[in-house]
Amino acid sequence: MTLRHLTHWVFDLDGTLTLAVHDFAAIRRHLDIPEQADILHHLADLPATEREAKHAWLFEHERELAVAARPAPGAVALVRTLHEQGRRLGILTRNARDLALLTLAAIGLEDCFEPAAVLGRDEAAPKPDPGGLLHLADLWQVAPGSLVMVGDHRYDLECGRAAGCRTLQVNQPGDPWPAARDQRFEDCQELLSAL
Repeated sequence: MTLRHLTHWVFDLDGTLTLAVHDFAAIRRHLDIPEQADILHHLADLPATEREAKHAWLFEHERELAVAARPAPGAVALVRTLHEQGRRLGILTRNARDLALLTLAAIGLEDCFEPAAVLGRDEAAPKPDPGGLLHLADLWQVAPGSLVMVGDHRYDLECGRAAGCRTLQVNQPGDPWPAARDQRFEDCQELLSAL
């Protein structure tokens, strides 16, 4: 199946449709999280009071990043083209849904995504868990294999693999996860050109 025949597109947000600005090492230091630990999984294992306090700080920190978000090269043109062609579009992010909506507004793409198709860490288990993609397939009433997952990180690609959908990597120098992706593009502009 060629890219132009794919009708259900799911995007990661930070680093995929936006320029990557999260300093995860600094976030880990501020929240006293071990260097190699997954931030969301680490926070989930903390006692309730500590977990809530650290999530509150993380939400405010990420809110500042969301309102200042800038689109990645070619992202706006890619999403607008797919939207104008009538493709179904979704977001699956490890960020909070409210912040994803703020980010989409900041880069001028909020009108391209149905709110129900924007899933954050509270609507679905964090990637690489495939639950979010399976939820979107159910929402759109299509088989998971009908979806394509576009992302910059191995969690995006592994999530897509686990759900059984096509995986496209963008905005990642080199090719660090060849087994997890079907195709690799320098950026969203190159992906748009391939359509």
